[in-house]
Amino acid sequence: MQLGRFQKVELRDCWQTEDRDFTPWLAKEENIEILSQEIGINLEVQGVEQNVGPFRADILCVDADNFGDDSKHYVLVENQLEITDHKHLGQLMTYAAGLDAVTLIWIASKFTEEHRAALDWLNRITDDTFRFFGIEIELYKIGESLPAPRFNIVAKPNDWSKDVKRNTGSNRENSEENLFRKEYWKELSEFAKAKQSILKITISAHSYSSGVVKFGKEYGVTFSLIKKKEIQVYFWIQGDNFQEKFEIIKANSEIQFSKEFQGEIYWQSKTQGKWSSISLRKKADISDKNDWQNQFEWFVENGEKFANFFKKEIEKI
Repeated sequence: MQLGRFQKVELRDCWQTEDRDFTPWLAKEENIEILSQEIGINLEVQGVEQNVGPFRADILCVDADNFGDDSKHYVLVENQLEITDHKHLGQLMTYAAGLDAVTLIWIASKFTEEHRAALDWLNRITDDTFRFFGIEIELYKIGESLPAPRFNIVAKPNDWSKDVKRNTGSNRENSEENLFRKEYWKELSEFAKAKQSILKITISAHSYSSGVVKFGKEYGVTFSLIKKKEIQVYFWIQGDNFQEKFEIIKANSEIQFSKEFQGEIYWQSKTQGKWSSISLRKKADISDKNDWQNQFEWFVENGEKFANFFKKEIEKI
């Protein structure tokens, strides 16, 4: 049997520049998924060349498995097609200082021992709301095949391998819980498709994903599970002047919103963090499969009403 040989390809042969070539390539869904699988985080891209205070991150993502929590967990990706340098390390430190909870991923062609040690040190001295990854990227091909990327982790948070293993189902109880939630989302997805709903249902690697309707990079409607006893639909707003826009929407629509929607309503204007939200919640036991049909109808009906309601409110701003 004749076998091929791996041939290393120079990064600049595929991507001449970081900002115009490599970053847009990585931000595509099928490519960010490769990185997601390597580090064990379900990355969802929010923006490219995104403002973080006075600076701009190459790629801004959220951890999609924490998307329905009270605050988003941001993931910032900084790219280099060269060997690591102090400038990019300083940018990572600046981003960490400006956000409450964040994962920072530094991608480069090669890490120096000093920069690798710096990330290891940061992972040791910070709590678990901050996570630092160092990733080396390589390209290989076999014969005349297309080059294929390979991400190699050279620095990661303490005990990350244990955490990933635990979160992806090595623990029997967690595994059963994930499978149960995955079944829930799958059936909800089929229900929404049958209804020809505008809602898009996504199922993450850890089965905590949600339905979503996006109006752009700064607005959207999401629905998710709150533990096992409550479900919710919420409108979120982020980006420039998001608090000011949130207050305008609240002032213009709070009374009408209360008339149109029945349930527990929460208006959350964030003084810290990067987004605000309006959520509608309903008591529901997702472990009761006999009630799933009622829950699915509530999700789709209110998710679509949310999308239509807030899209009109955004147009007024």
